[in-house]
Amino acid sequence: QVQLVESGGGLVQPGGSLRLSCAVSGFTADYWAIGWFRQAPGKEREGVSCIGARDGITHYVDSVKGRFTISTDNPRKMVYLQMNSLKPEDTAVYYCGVSYYSDYELNVLHFGSWGLGTQVTVFS
Repeated sequence: QVQLVESGGGLVQPGGSLRLSCAVSGFTADYWAIGWFRQAPGKEREGVSCIGARDGITHYVDSVKGRFTISTDNPRKMVYLQMNSLKPEDTAVYYCGVSYYSDYELNVLHFGSWGLGTQVTVFS
């Protein structure tokens, strides 16, 4: 079983930046991808970005392309999400999850083993 712990959230003004971290522990050998998802109040959880644990291929939801960057030195130990040019609509709890599907997509149905999340609030 894999355990994920997110950190790095906080309060920031529009245009600001934050860097989220996802620490991975437990049995990490067999997942295919690790990713970031977010859930705003009253909304469904949505995929933000993910990276293949075996090939390093990245995926982003359109709304964050050019602003967010997912990165890792070892996808089975730590994954980051650099968030720049933040907007109020980025406000949400951000979660880290892994996918055991070889044909995964950036879709909440393909990911699980969620951490507890970290709150990101963008306010003016």
